[in-house]
Amino acid sequence: MKPNDETNDENDNIEPFKNLSNDTPTISPVKELVQDYFEMQFSEEEDDDEKEEMLKEIDEFEEHYFKNFESNEIEKLKSCRKISHKHQWPNIGTFIETCCEESCFNNSKLSYSKETQMKSRLMKHERFDSFQTELLSLLNSYKNLYYPKRQFDNSERIRMVYTAHALNHIIKTRNKIIKNNIKIKENPDHKQTDQFRDQGLTRPKVLIVLPFRDSALRTINCMIRLLYGEETKNVMNYKRFIKEFSIDEEDSLQRKRKPIDYQQTFNGNIDDMFRIGLALTKNSLKLYTEFYSSDIIIASPLGLHLTGEDDEKKETNFDFLSSIESIIIDQADIFLMQNWTHMINLMSNINSKPKETHGVDFSRVKNWVLELWSRYYCQLIMFSSTTNSLLIGFFNHNSLNYSGKILFQNETDPNGSTAINGVYIQCPQIFHRFSCDSFEQRCDIRFDFFIKKILPNFRNPLFTRSMIYVPSYLDFVRLRNYFRDQEIDFFSICEYTKPGKVAQIRHKFFNASRHFLLYTERYHFYNRSIIKGIRHLIFYEPPLYAHFYSELVNSMNQSNQGRKLFTDYSSMSVTVLYNRFDFHSLIDLLGTEKSRTLCADQSSETEIHRFCIDIDSNCSTIKSN
Repeated sequence: MKPNDETNDENDNIEPFKNLSNDTPTISPVKELVQDYFEMQFSEEEDDDEKEEMLKEIDEFEEHYFKNFESNEIEKLKSCRKISHKHQWPNIGTFIETCCEESCFNNSKLSYSKETQMKSRLMKHERFDSFQTELLSLLNSYKNLYYPKRQFDNSERIRMVYTAHALNHIIKTRNKIIKNNIKIKENPDHKQTDQFRDQGLTRPKVLIVLPFRDSALRTINCMIRLLYGEETKNVMNYKRFIKEFSIDEEDSLQRKRKPIDYQQTFNGNIDDMFRIGLALTKNSLKLYTEFYSSDIIIASPLGLHLTGEDDEKKETNFDFLSSIESIIIDQADIFLMQNWTHMINLMSNINSKPKETHGVDFSRVKNWVLELWSRYYCQLIMFSSTTNSLLIGFFNHNSLNYSGKILFQNETDPNGSTAINGVYIQCPQIFHRFSCDSFEQRCDIRFDFFIKKILPNFRNPLFTRSMIYVPSYLDFVRLRNYFRDQEIDFFSICEYTKPGKVAQIRHKFFNASRHFLLYTERYHFYNRSIIKGIRHLIFYEPPLYAHFYSELVNSMNQSNQGRKLFTDYSSMSVTVLYNRFDFHSLIDLLGTEKSRTLCADQSSETEIHRFCIDIDSNCSTIKSN
């Protein structure tokens, strides 16, 4: 395994940190070593302005990562009172900034700015619009950020922004190290002072977590465009990368029969087991570098999970994540459709104490890294196309950054469209609110409410062909076991059901051979099948993706019912179970104002809201009772 050496890129024999030590013999004279290394990084093509900028620049990067605290100040950070500020920026929208009120931390209120503080080499080939400039300005504040408004029309603009931010961070880190190398070369005594502590325990500084190989392909292509434009000759192992991360045309053609949003989500290679290390040098971008020799790691949660496992020692080793300074999580909502446990385990392993030293020069390690305070300096950046209480809780739980956090509000325009506005089936839609005061007990309370208040009514023979839509697989297993114990007549479809079995179940359910169908959201996410014959649709919990609601309700139309059993839409029904913790899931479904009304605290334990669709002159309106 190679030692930790954050500037050892072009020549494997050069180890500037170890060779500058007074008690370690050098391969070559120190003067020649450092001079050669400096010339290697800054060739004649480099602008003089860039060199001067490297030596003089002090920005948010410098202020955030080279600020030290005392142990009592860190204790204050854990328990200090938080202050919040609401901002409205013209292009990016409304967000809440939260930080610690203690004066020793960076608690100054954000001011609107178009200053991006980007390195000039990253601005040669791309121009950012106003939205991208504002987002990049927020990222460069080094506060944690959660943006739940990622859509297909802005996804690539967002990807370009966080890619530029990651590269900018790596370039500034390298420049800082090289600058200190020069000073240490001039005066070796500098190495003994804290001013020149500029490294971590391992080299990787940025972790980008993505759901699919296609996402990684797009992200690395963004990096190449920022660094070299359309040229790829400076990218090592690029042909291998394209071969392993692209997709066969036959697989792509099979998805064209699905809805547009499905095609966009699953465009390209959707393998969710991958990891790749990247190292940035002055003149090249290296792909497939060993993790301990990488600047950036791009991986899926499953890929990192399998990487950290050691089958021989039967233990895990995530030492390469011990000095991560920026975590970027894109398409976070899709991880809920994969294995969310991998995300939780990943976050618990980031910036943990390494099991080995990996050849690190401790005289150059930052004090706060040695104190194991990296989690209080690490920036967490999350993007998702929707949100719920689980995603927001995940972000808040891992937001330990002393600079604070930025949380965007997922509000809908009062005159804008919501999922329920897309429903054209004129059947009653009933929302049942149940009382729940504990987030940890919400699953148990929901289950009790369902089996005691909802299920008994639907066991009536008049409610045949009832489908129960279950977002959580754990809830699905619980309901399936309960139905078996109670000998309730039902089918079940989940992500583990074989395609042939699914076809049989769909046919039998359409012919009403069994009363209930248990159906998981994860199966619908990956297959988007049309279940024919649904007469009563029960949402055990509001769907993560609001458009699934209108899609499933509209699938109850007359053409999918068959001639024998169809009467009229008034004899059909849609039922939704929710509590106040489902507020964020209801926003895209009903709109901000109606969601607040449904989730407002009331004296009664249970509330029922009825929505009806009135179609008048091809215009749908919603009435709430």
